Amino acid sequence: MPDNDALYDVRERTKNPEHASVDDVVELVLERAQHPRTEHRDAHLDEMMATVVDRYGTGPVRTVIHRVLVDGTPFRTATHGLEMSNFDGVRVGTTAGQFLDELNAQDDD
Repeated sequence: MPDNDALYDVRERTKNPEHASVDDVVELVLERAQHPRTEHRDAHLDEMMATVVDRYGTGPVRTVIHRVLVDGTPFRTATHGLEMSNFDGVRVGTTAGQFLDELNAQDDD
């Protein structure tokens, strides 16, 4: 898990138009939660997000992703005031960071 000083290459932080935006990440998380990939090495992340989105809805998931990627809020703290478990905040933050890296790598190709 990244430390509290983790910085993400997300457009809203870097102001670099080549970086994926937080909305791109949210959209990918929600898409994969709705249609989890099968037989993919990261399929477990899709399934995990399907469970989290089903449990809390899209609003809290979107908020946690923004707080983690843009505001630099630690995963567990990102759930504050959302009635979401800290553990699920870690799940969302981890997945969002992974998917952001994936989106940015696609743009590098």
